[in-house]
Amino acid sequence: DPGAYFFARLATTCIPAWVALRALCREAGVEVMYTVIQSLTSDGRDRGLDYRISGFHVPPGCWDAQVIDELCPGPDDMVLPKTSSSVFNSTNIDFVLRSMGKRHLILAGCVTDQCVAHALMDGCDLNYLVTLVPDATATYSQERQDAALAAVGGYCRMRTVEQLAAELLPGKQREQQQHLAPAVLGKADEAGAGEDDGK
Repeated sequence: DPGAYFFARLATTCIPAWVALRALCREAGVEVMYTVIQSLTSDGRDRGLDYRISGFHVPPGCWDAQVIDELCPGPDDMVLPKTSSSVFNSTNIDFVLRSMGKRHLILAGCVTDQCVAHALMDGCDLNYLVTLVPDATATYSQERQDAALAAVGGYCRMRTVEQLAAELLPGKQREQQQHLAPAVLGKADEAGAGEDDGK
């Protein structure tokens, strides 16, 4: 059942990853932005063609247009409503990012092989340096997830939340490691050495 797989992955993998990723970004001083699917009009006349053909319509103020409770935006966070698969095609996100001088993007969300892939490739084509967080993405089967990640590999680099933490807060990572027993550190060093080099 594709729906069962999708919602199970959201609950067990994505939502915890999103919460951790947001906390990490806030601690590292990285701007956090949200996008939601939401029409600008009550009848959805502003929707992209794909959404109109498929009958996909989320009116303003609808529950489906809200960011999930676990990620409730703060009072000064930006939430961009979009009406097509790519956030770059149906919002002013490119203008906003350039206005803030942003060049690096960290992407997470769903659906991996639809909206996420569109945003990732469009961002790359607009000369942003894109990092995708695979453990913070979801689609409707493991096969589709694997295929999507393989397909977008040339457009981005991929880092897990844990790997990003090591990059964005390297001092904290070292501090945490110093509290581990030397024997544990030795085993970890032997097992993980070089696994992420150049990937």
